[in-house]
Amino acid sequence: MIDRETRPRTAHAPAASGRRWSWTPVRRALPWAAWLVWTAVLFGALWFDRGAGLIGPEGGGFAKLLVALFAVAGVLVSPWLGARALPVIAGFLAAASLAVSAVLHAGAGRPEGALALAEPAALLWLLLLVPVRARRWWVSWVAAPALWCAIVLRPVSAGPRETTVTVALFLAVGATAVGGAGVAWRLVGADRRRRAAALRAEQRVEFARDLHDFVAHHVTGIVVQAQGARAVAERRPELVPPSLERIEQAGTEALDAMRHMVGMLRDHDGRIHRSALTPLAGMDELRALVEGFSTANGARARLAMKGSFDDLPVEITTTAHRVVMEALTNVRKHAHRCAEVRVEAVRTAGGGVAVRISDDGRGRGGRHHGGGGFGLKGLTERLVLIGGELHAGPAPGGGWRVEATLPSAPALGRAA
Repeated sequence: MIDRETRPRTAHAPAASGRRWSWTPVRRALPWAAWLVWTAVLFGALWFDRGAGLIGPEGGGFAKLLVALFAVAGVLVSPWLGARALPVIAGFLAAASLAVSAVLHAGAGRPEGALALAEPAALLWLLLLVPVRARRWWVSWVAAPALWCAIVLRPVSAGPRETTVTVALFLAVGATAVGGAGVAWRLVGADRRRRAAALRAEQRVEFARDLHDFVAHHVTGIVVQAQGARAVAERRPELVPPSLERIEQAGTEALDAMRHMVGMLRDHDGRIHRSALTPLAGMDELRALVEGFSTANGARARLAMKGSFDDLPVEITTTAHRVVMEALTNVRKHAHRCAEVRVEAVRTAGGGVAVRISDDGRGRGGRHHGGGGFGLKGLTERLVLIGGELHAGPAPGGGWRVEATLPSAPALGRAA
């Protein structure tokens, strides 16, 4: 057992560990909440239109009623429509709405008869979703402009009047804003996916560097043992079988590591990323990393390591080292008024490793990690590949805390 730290322990114990609050469940629930609210608004609009006589069972009112009901039904099923079905249904509803507008224009009835709330509200929802979820094919490009035209042209279909033109202008501004919001939403999502893919590629490049050093170490040992066995084969042949066993063991370990790490390096298209090679760092380098840490406001780090880490695979030790490196970098950049940083590396009961980095600083803007937290997201990607977990968030006693749990051996099934 090893129980060591670079400085004496403080009297207070570290805060109890636990799963931190995450914004992800709230972000996932927001679209469903918006859908429920908008559905309630649509049913209220239908009730109002029916009570005001804007839709009904006779003449043009019946045609508007049918289109409004179909549009509301499209909103109701929109969460379950695929990337191809959504623009098709939206385009069909837009065409039906434009056809009703043409009928109303040909009849030239009361201008107020062209006004309604439920149908344009439902089409606005579809106009928001089509740019976000539709695939890049011709129906998607046609559906959005058709929805915009259907929303804007309905008020003036029975004849241009001051009221109808004002409503049409209002709807044009609203439809343009909603369509722009959908396009912006799609661009933001595409940018996040691109950045996430870049992070995965970066982590695979780091694995490639580690793979080179690890395999080079084992191959060098194999070569040395083979040369030794050859030298003693004639004088002391009884030493050859143990040397061959060690060579076999080293070769098997190198092959297993290569098979696992190359599986993590492969992209979806089967390509392998290549990059320049850098020295390998693991648990033995943690002390130098922590001792070399310093910030402009005078914060210092203390290291506590419990247990033996000699039997851990290289994938585990290098990942633990990078967790500490990323956490200390975030403290240096974003922790305000930080006086102390505590780093702990402990062998767990199951043979894995628990790494905890906590500080007593205050994050600027309430968060210690900047740039949208993509550094920690990259570490999360790497930990998931080997079967580990990463949690980061405010510590119960103040400050920020990063906790990583790594297994005793990589989860080979996740790298396939």
